[in-house]
Amino acid sequence: MSNLQLRILSALVLAAVVLALAFVGGWPFRLLSALISAAIFFEWTRMTRPHAGFGAFDLLTDLSMAIFVIALAAGLSARILLILLAVLVALCAVAAITRGAGRWAASGIAYAGLSGFSLAFLRDGDRSGLLAILFLFAVVWATDILAYFVGRAVGGPRLAPSISPGKTRSGALGGAVGGLLAGLAVVVATGAGDVVLLGFVALLLSVVAQAGDLFESWVKRRHGCKDSSALIPGHGGVMDRVDGLVAAALALYVIGSITASVETPAQGLFPG
Repeated sequence: MSNLQLRILSALVLAAVVLALAFVGGWPFRLLSALISAAIFFEWTRMTRPHAGFGAFDLLTDLSMAIFVIALAAGLSARILLILLAVLVALCAVAAITRGAGRWAASGIAYAGLSGFSLAFLRDGDRSGLLAILFLFAVVWATDILAYFVGRAVGGPRLAPSISPGKTRSGALGGAVGGLLAGLAVVVATGAGDVVLLGFVALLLSVVAQAGDLFESWVKRRHGCKDSSALIPGHGGVMDRVDGLVAAALALYVIGSITASVETPAQGLFPG
């Protein structure tokens, strides 16, 4: 089996599982979101943490992330979770400054925590949440697929050669168009939301997703890693697969929070 075939097979299996949990919503999807946070933090520390020994500071950051993951899975409110995350990040940041090392740890907790948090509260358990998460998936997955194939077919100037040499400007443009069309397709098919507004949101999410992909590539290159881990056959790690998704999820969560509330952000864009 070629690497592309393995990549496609893994993607299909993962997509089926994630979509099934997305349709169920509620606690099962929140648990998935918490596991995504845990996996991202594991891979982040695998790349950024010095390999010589395991000290008290490492224990502090691991316990901090474990506390947040448990709190997220337990179903605490968005406001409490945001306060908890801010306290944990601040605690680890102060500890890192005090000991003069571990400066990546606090940012890893923030990145991993906000990733799972945004996904969990976008979906929640109502129809608006389902529409929001399907919209998000459609935009991000179409962006990823179109960017890959358009980039390979058209080629041309590199998008960010010092960060990710394989990405092209043509692929980025193709991904943005694909994300826009996929988002509009979900809106039209479901008849929910303002088509013009959500068209702009889809385009924004496509751009943010590609920026999230570049950010993860920069972190890997900064620490000399090809993949964040080898957890997913053909794809590398969880971060390699969800880098664009979690960035776009956070952006959509912020937009929804502005238009509705921090507890039910989806209802601001997809009124149920």
